[in-house]
Amino acid sequence: MRSTIVIPNYNGMEYLEKCLLSIREDTKDHPVRILVVDNGSSDGSLELAEQTDGVEVIRMGANRGFCEAVNAGIRASDTPYVILLNNDLTVERGFAEAMEKALDEEPRAFSAGAQMRMMKAPDRMDNAGDYYCALGWAYDYGKGKKVSKRYLKPRKVFAACGGAAVYRRDILDQIGLFDERHFAYLEDVDIGYRARIFGYYNLYEPAALVYHAGSSVSGSKYNEFKTNLSSANSIYLIEKNMPPLQVFINLPFFLLGFGIKILFFCKKGLGKKYIKGLMRGFRIYYKEGGRENHVPFEMKNLGNYLLIQWELWINIVRRFLG
Repeated sequence: MRSTIVIPNYNGMEYLEKCLLSIREDTKDHPVRILVVDNGSSDGSLELAEQTDGVEVIRMGANRGFCEAVNAGIRASDTPYVILLNNDLTVERGFAEAMEKALDEEPRAFSAGAQMRMMKAPDRMDNAGDYYCALGWAYDYGKGKKVSKRYLKPRKVFAACGGAAVYRRDILDQIGLFDERHFAYLEDVDIGYRARIFGYYNLYEPAALVYHAGSSVSGSKYNEFKTNLSSANSIYLIEKNMPPLQVFINLPFFLLGFGIKILFFCKKGLGKKYIKGLMRGFRIYYKEGGRENHVPFEMKNLGNYLLIQWELWINIVRRFLG
C-alpha cells in the first residue's frame, strides 16, 4: 500500500457514495488507504462514510475548511504518497495506479494532477492543470473546452489542482502542509508555488481520469462566499510567496489584473465582496499572523525564482490563447 486517499467532506451526501464506490472499484487490485475527513456534516454523509467498508473517518466536529481537513488526513497518513480527492467526483479504473506512476517516474516532481472532466458534460474539460500568471490570476487550464489531444498529453504545470492530485509525502514534510489561513481556494496553487521555490515541479497526468461535479459546496461558480475567500487568498498568495523585489516588478501587472477583476465582479453584482476580500487578504498577511508563513528568500533559490517569474509572464499569454 503506497498511497493514502484523503477526501474532505462537508454535507456531501449527494455525491460521496458514488465517489467511494468508484474508488473501491478502482483499487480492487491496487490497494490504498481511504480516509474521509468530515467537517461536521449534518446530512448523513458522515454516517455513510463510517458505514462503508474499507473507509476510515476522521471527525473534525465543525467546518474547519478544506486546508485544515486535508492536513488532518495528511498527518494521519503513513504512505509515501497522499492523494487528495474532492467528494463530488468519481474516478475511472487505473486512477490511483496512474497517479503513483507519475511520481515514480519523476523523482523531482512534488505533485501530479489528474485529468478532470465535467461530470454533466463528459466531453468537456474541467481542469488540465492549474496555472498562475503575473496578473495575479490563477486559472484552470482547459476549463469548459472540448476534450482534445492537447489535454491528453502529460506535461509540467504550475501547480496540480487539489481536487484530484497526488503529493509526495516527504516533500510535504520539507516544505510544510497546506496553509490553513487559506481555508479554501488557491491553497493548491500556493503549495505548488512553494514547491517550485524549493526547486521541485508539478505535473499533469491525463492517464488518471476523474469526472467532477463542481460547485457542490459553494453552490455556484460565482457567489459571495467564493468571491470573498478567493480574492483574499489571491493577495495572501502574493505576499507570502514573493520577495519584495518580485512584487515591485509585477506591480503594473497586478494593478491591471486586479482592476479587470474588480470590473468583472461589479458586473456580477459582487464588486463590494471582491474588494472587501482583497482588503482582507492584506489583513491576513499583515495583521492576522500571515507573515509567519512567508517563504524567506534564499540566494540558493534565485534560479527557481527567475524560472517562476518567466513562467508568470508566459502564463498571461497562455491564459488568453490556451
